[in-house]
This record gives sequence, C-alpha cells and structure tokens, in this order.
Amino acid sequence: MAGHSKWANIKFRKAAQDARRGKLFTKLIREITVSARSGGGDVASNSRLRAAVDKALAANMTRDTIDRAVKRGTGELDGVDYEEIRYEGYGPGGAAILVECTTDNRNRTVSEVRHAFTKNGGSLAAEGSVAYLFDRVGLLTFPQGTNEEAVMEVAVAADADEVEVTDEGIVEVTTAPEAFDAVHDALKSAGLAVEFAEILQRPSSQAVLDDENSEKVMGLIDALDELDDVQEVFTNASLAGDLLSEE
Repeated sequence: MAGHSKWANIKFRKAAQDARRGKLFTKLIREITVSARSGGGDVASNSRLRAAVDKALAANMTRDTIDRAVKRGTGELDGVDYEEIRYEGYGPGGAAILVECTTDNRNRTVSEVRHAFTKNGGSLAAEGSVAYLFDRVGLLTFPQGTNEEAVMEVAVAADADEVEVTDEGIVEVTTAPEAFDAVHDALKSAGLAVEFAEILQRPSSQAVLDDENSEKVMGLIDALDELDDVQEVFTNASLAGDLLSEE
C-alpha cells in the first residue's frame, strides 16, 4: 500500500534530536538505568533494556558506560533514583503534545516543562487531555530499494500488524509493542537492513498546521528536547512539508 508516511514528522524530529550527541547520551543512560530497574539487567529477558542498549551502541556509547548504567539500575552500583512521568499539553495551532520524562525531582521537571510550553506559545494540560489521541506501537522502516515482498513475508509471519510503502519508496512495518522484538529479530535474521526501529506514540489523527504554527511547534519541541529530564516528545502536528525538507 502506497501513500505518505504517517511517521514523517516523528522520524524527522527524532533524527534532529539524536544529532545532539551530548543530550542523547544523557537521555540514553537514564533510559538504560530505568529499564534495568524496572525489568532487570538481562537484555535477553528485558526487551525495553535491549532496545535502549541497542540504541546506545548505535550512538557509539562505550560498553563500560552502558554496563555502569545497567548496574545503577539493578542496584549493583549506587545511583540516582529516577521515576517516570508523562506530561500532556497543547502547542500552537492546537497541536497535541506528549512529553515523557525521567526525573529525580518532580518539582524541577514540571517547572521546566511548563516554562518551555509557556515560553513557546503552548500550555500544559491536565492528565488525560491528549493521551487518548495516541497509540503506543512499534515502527521499523527500510530504505528505498528494499524488497517490499520480502519484508512483508517475514513481518507478517512474525505477527506484524501492517506493512506499507510510502510514495517515497520507504517500507514501514508497524507492530504491537509486545510483538516488536520478535518482528525486529525476524527481519534482521532474514538479512533485511532495518533503518529505524523504535516503539513510539502514534497519533490517531493529525492537526494540520500552517507554516507559522509549524515553526512555533518545532520551537516548542526543540525547547522540550533540550531539557535533561525529557526523554521523548510526541505530537500529532502535521508540520508544513517545506519546513521538514529544510532540515
């Protein structure tokens, strides 16, 4: 099935965020620590930890740094006790925004998140205000030229939900979160080069924005991404195409 990618804004955003190496390392270490604390330090039995470690290795984080983060999570080393919090809000043009955080100080985090919203034309909202507009799903993408039929055969056999090809020739596979690891492993074992693989929040509908509001929403998301306590930011904003192509 061909069409425009429903994920373009998310992948564009995350690529820009991940380019900030220093910030990325801080966020990855926190994710590894929290994942190990919640599910144990064995990547074979903790899929969340495995995904965090894979991403850290892809970002050229050293094994020693990863191991220390895991041990802080399991309690083998002393470390900060992080908790996970999610904030919801609205951006310019009525765009819905989810902000996922890990923090050791709730008061600091909510103050910084609220300030970022207010300063950039948005507003923090009550719990449940926008979360219902998003579904947690796995996404794997393959570059142009990938054999769509080969991807579909393996992905469907591994219990993927959907395989689509965008107008640009990108093959996109979506899965339920619990099937993500199995689908990912099956595709890699088949020798298919996965370009992007993460569990994300997918908006069920999109808020189409003009150029002005697109720029403002991008500014808000950048401000949130700059906060050390913020792990992920998701939005249902459909950003103006020419702004995406500028990055």
